[in-house]
Amino acid sequence: MTEHTPENTQLFLTAAMPCPYLPGRQERKLFTHLTGRRAASLHQILSDNGFRRSQNLIYRPACEGCSACQSVRIVAGQFQASSRFRRILRANSDISIEVRPPQATGEQFELFKRYLNARHAGGGMTQMGFLDYEYMVEDTPVQSVLVEYRLRDHPGQPLMAVALTDVMPDGLSMVYSFFDPDHAHRGLGNFVILDHIAQVRSASLRYVYLGYWVKDSPKMAYKVQFQPLEVQHGPLGWVPLKM
Repeated sequence: MTEHTPENTQLFLTAAMPCPYLPGRQERKLFTHLTGRRAASLHQILSDNGFRRSQNLIYRPACEGCSACQSVRIVAGQFQASSRFRRILRANSDISIEVRPPQATGEQFELFKRYLNARHAGGGMTQMGFLDYEYMVEDTPVQSVLVEYRLRDHPGQPLMAVALTDVMPDGLSMVYSFFDPDHAHRGLGNFVILDHIAQVRSASLRYVYLGYWVKDSPKMAYKVQFQPLEVQHGPLGWVPLKM
């Protein structure tokens, strides 16, 4: 059986689809499969070149005439929490954090659906059933974890947020996260990122990979608050993001 390596990896190109970030644009993605014993090393190499994982696929935008999607990562060791982020950390000091194997549960799925219906109504993911969610979480050929965030001193310790995260040699890559939309005042989305920065630091690693950032997309604006950020710039590698 042939193992996938950077030298023999076959890349595929999707058909054009409406861009989810910039109205009136079309998107195409370059992708390949992550399989075999070398899936983890291929994942690392392609991630370092701006690719992102989704289940057993890894992809990057390849849109004609457009390079708006840029892969970004937080330089965790240099990050300094602003006064706003310090307030978010204090507001969520009653939350416990547990790193678990990537195994889907009904409790997670219920929160996932409430999050999508509240924050991304009409999006394609709102049609996902439990089996789809299970595949999203468990169909991973690399080292992945689920991070669960619960209210510590409340009856039943209700689930407040979940992050599906890949463990990289140099940091953590946040694949997908969601949270309780009824507690938006807590800043849970930002809190999950702040926790990942803390986890990277405690493990003496370097980066939190945040996926793609699009300068003119309001959906992506929150990412630039986590400075310093680096952006993958093709042959130049990772360079500081300049606004």
